[in-house]
Order: sequence, then C-alpha cells, then structure tokens
Amino acid sequence: MPFTTTPLEGLLIFEPRVFEDSRGYFFEAYNKSQFEAEGLQYNFVQDNQSFSGYGVVRGLHYQQNPHAQCKLVRALAGRILDVAVDIRKNSPTYGQVFSIELTAGNKKQLLIPAGFAHGFSVLSETAVVMYKCDALYNKESEGGIIYNDPELAIDWQLPEGTAIVSDKDLVLPTLKACNNNF
Repeated sequence: MPFTTTPLEGLLIFEPRVFEDSRGYFFEAYNKSQFEAEGLQYNFVQDNQSFSGYGVVRGLHYQQNPHAQCKLVRALAGRILDVAVDIRKNSPTYGQVFSIELTAGNKKQLLIPAGFAHGFSVLSETAVVMYKCDALYNKESEGGIIYNDPELAIDWQLPEGTAIVSDKDLVLPTLKACNNNF
C-alpha cells in the first residue's frame, strides 16, 4: 500500500513503488486511478515548482474556501522538511503540526488536504520542490501563519537565526490571529 496515514486526519504520506536497475529508476509520481482506489478524489489542475537555497523557509500558506487547495508535495532535488498545520477549527487535531523529510532520494510525497497550512524549510544546499494543486491560485483567498508562531513551536531543523524568510511571510499572523474559514 503506497499510502501511510499520519496522526492528522486526511494528511497522508505517499510512497510510490520504485523500479530500480542498472540504468537508474522509474516510478509513477502520480496515478489518478491509484489515488481513486484509495478513495482520494482530486482533480489536480496546477503544478508549482520552486528552487531555494539552504535555510529558506517558505510558508505557512493556505487558500480560503471556496479556493482552498489540496497539495501533493515532493522534492525533485535536495532535501526539505515539509510541514503541515491543521487549521480546521472543528478538527480534534486543530493546531497540531506534522512534519516529514522529503528528499529526491526517498521519493516520498505528502498529500495535504484543504484545511491545512503548508510550508517547508530547505535542509540541503539547494532544493527543487514541486507540488500539484487541485485548485488554481487565487490571490484574494491567500492566507498564512507566521513560521515561528511560539504556540506551534515548529522545529524547522535549522540553526537559530539562519532561517531565510520573505518579507511577506515575516508579517503573517499567528494561528490564533489568522483569518480562515475552515
């Protein structure tokens, strides 16, 4: 079974079956019928890709309903700590954090449903991250949570004071102060 559950309902780790031989490897990074066989009905409509250097922290981001996004995240090159925060107000795991190391080598992916804030830190010299989205980007529905919210206490696995964060992300609110309609 390529899907592993996490302590946060709906948040899944996807490990594709990898075929390796003397030439290298091959795997299906996404197969709609395989996801549907697990009851996962997503229509991915947008792929996003980023390149970042060591210490970059992107996030924590989400889009409000009705433009909320499910994301399927993976590292194409390098190593990241991928982080999801449950922001569904009626969820028994509201405010809980889940993190996983995604690497080009381990080929793991994180399926993050709507209702989660998402971010990552780059743990290698550089990283290329790609993620599929089931809704298009909508600027008016953007939301976010400050990466260093003391109540979330996320360990980004970076030495103190080395995080590189955009000006936009540095002014995001805490989870308690963020506006979301989940």
